[in-house]
Amino acid sequence: MHDIAHDVAASRFFLLIEGHRCVLDYALTNGTMTITHTGVPEALGGRGPAGELTRVALEHAKQQGWRVVPRCSYAAVYIQRHPEYASLVA
Repeated sequence: MHDIAHDVAASRFFLLIEGHRCVLDYALTNGTMTITHTGVPEALGGRGPAGELTRVALEHAKQQGWRVVPRCSYAAVYIQRHPEYASLVA
């Protein structure tokens, strides 16, 4: 588990691992979070940061009562693999 920060002004969740920045970008419109991009440097691929970012973003959306549109392919697959978040999908 890593410390994930939420930059509300930039509509971004992010974390730093070994000097590498991992991000999940979203847009918020009328109570709907559209996840637009999940980015993890190649050096960290397969180590789980994208999943951590997506889980934190989805938990935040749930706490806020937001619906979610997983435009990012990673987020869409994550939700398919974690059906506990299916009810958030708009």
